[in-house]
Amino acid sequence: MEHPINILERYWKYTSFRPQQEAIINSVINGEDTFVLLPTGGGKSLCFQIPALAKKGICIVVSPLIALMKDQVLALNNKGIKAMAITSGISYSQLDTLLDNCIYGNYKFLYLSPERLQQELVQDRIRQMHVNLIAVDEAHCISQWGSDFRPAYKNITLLRQLQPSVNVVALTASAKPEVVKDIVAELDFIDPKIFKQSFYRPNLAYMVFHENDKYYRLETILKKHPASSIIYVRNRKLTLEISGFLNSKKITATHYHGGLSNIDKDANMTAWLNNQKQVMVATNAFGMGIDKPDVKTVIHLNLPESIESYFQEAGRVGRNGEKAFAVILKNDSDITLVKNQFLSVLPTVSLVKQVYRKLCNYFQISYGEGAYLTFDFDFNTFCKTYKFSSITCYNALLILDRNSIITLSKQFKNKVSVQFIISNKSLFNYLNTHQDIAIIVKSILRLYGGVFDHVTKIDLSKIAEKASVSEGRLTHILKGLEQDEIISLNLAKTDAQVTFIEPREDDKTINRIARTIEQQNKLKQQQVKSILDYIENDTVCKSIQLLSYFGEKDSEKCGICSVCIRSKKGNKPEDINTLKKRIIELLENGEQSSRVMLEKLNCEPEVFKKVLKLLLEHQIIGITPTNTYKLSHL
Repeated sequence: MEHPINILERYWKYTSFRPQQEAIINSVINGEDTFVLLPTGGGKSLCFQIPALAKKGICIVVSPLIALMKDQVLALNNKGIKAMAITSGISYSQLDTLLDNCIYGNYKFLYLSPERLQQELVQDRIRQMHVNLIAVDEAHCISQWGSDFRPAYKNITLLRQLQPSVNVVALTASAKPEVVKDIVAELDFIDPKIFKQSFYRPNLAYMVFHENDKYYRLETILKKHPASSIIYVRNRKLTLEISGFLNSKKITATHYHGGLSNIDKDANMTAWLNNQKQVMVATNAFGMGIDKPDVKTVIHLNLPESIESYFQEAGRVGRNGEKAFAVILKNDSDITLVKNQFLSVLPTVSLVKQVYRKLCNYFQISYGEGAYLTFDFDFNTFCKTYKFSSITCYNALLILDRNSIITLSKQFKNKVSVQFIISNKSLFNYLNTHQDIAIIVKSILRLYGGVFDHVTKIDLSKIAEKASVSEGRLTHILKGLEQDEIISLNLAKTDAQVTFIEPREDDKTINRIARTIEQQNKLKQQQVKSILDYIENDTVCKSIQLLSYFGEKDSEKCGICSVCIRSKKGNKPEDINTLKKRIIELLENGEQSSRVMLEKLNCEPEVFKKVLKLLLEHQIIGITPTNTYKLSHL
């Protein structure tokens, strides 16, 4: 058997392992049932990939995240390692062929969603495979107490029955002690070897600031630390708004959300990864599988939904070991917003039933039918058709997805068909007066020969690449050609695909998961309470608060978080008295805005606000009609 370090050097070009990686790898190679809890960026995937490469046979990887599966398969294939992912939208005959390839084609990795394990064909083929390891990624999904609990994860024990002599490695980045215990029990581990790396990040300063003007504080932080950064926001619209604001302030920024085309996602990602853009403004769709070591700051402009998701997102900074900052900017409206965003939109069992029935009707699924049928899905049109609130409806669809009733894959695409409705000669006469679009029209003609004779489906990304234009520009030109009666155009947009996993049974289908829905709603309420407690607690070190949440007790103060810094600087009477004098001296020269004073004083904003409040209460200073400050006796 080849030594793990040789495999690491050959495929990943590293000469040493990260902390605990080698011990975990040896445990897995030795056939032990192994539990791995490594925080984000700890290198979990190597803990199963290297043992699988060291042994003969194929490793089965169970993961709920289709995008991450595809990323890992692509990365392995690029290294010359044979890997495949079986996701939704694959026909029975394709599935049959792919599984045969796993048996006879020297594949090393087969990535599966837990739902696939329900299929008899998949089970039958797995029995015939030479399996060397079973890896359970995002293992917290198997625990009813874990965030993102997925009942289909219970099916993983089937793998142990199909391959009883094969050991299992379970991996997760965030799990409380009760979740760890649950995972080990659910996967039927025998004498488990448990590896837990401390969640403590000595170089990471956790900051929570109360800000009435978040945009100004955002600009200040990014100019003070002009290095690679991520800003997490609540919705797609804000990614555009914030990136536009930053660019207007000469801070280079791009954006990322689930609705972008793959071409735009890749372009924006590449610009940020190569440091052509300092800032990535994103929804929480961004970051999974990204390992950029030089990220200096992660800023949450809106509150995250849980400590688990916050810790994972914050963990994307400072992987190079240098000091880094995880910042939450909050104000008085955030508590109401987070409750509206995550609690008031929790779907009831009755709503989930209603959404499921309407979804089946929308795609004309008959009772008792529909299993493994896949449809392009325009979510907004669906909500308008049945007058659903988009947020609540989306959450109901996520529940159906997590509980293996459907698979919902986010993938924005244009479905476009075109036919030229004028003669070839008339078209070229038209192009004589529209030279600027000639290359686009010629690109279409060269790619699609029958476009004069019949309606032809076209691929916007291919045409855009051939003509060297953006998809947005191409769409605009096609609409112009339609308006000029040169082409007939059908431009339909979808932002997702839906695959029905189970046959339609209406209420019976949902009744089976009703208890799980209610339990997960309760868990969500607890998670929101935990994040609100975290942002409101200004007396306990932020690092200690996070470590305590994950079961690490008796931790020492970090010394660099917002609470620790405030306790060092802001609570000493002499600091406050000194700052009072400095503010009065500034105002003796005339009226000043709080922003200008803060820049000149270069002090902690929280202490500055506290002193301003004291001076106002004692009527030493006053506020002018233009919201500047002045000395009361002047």
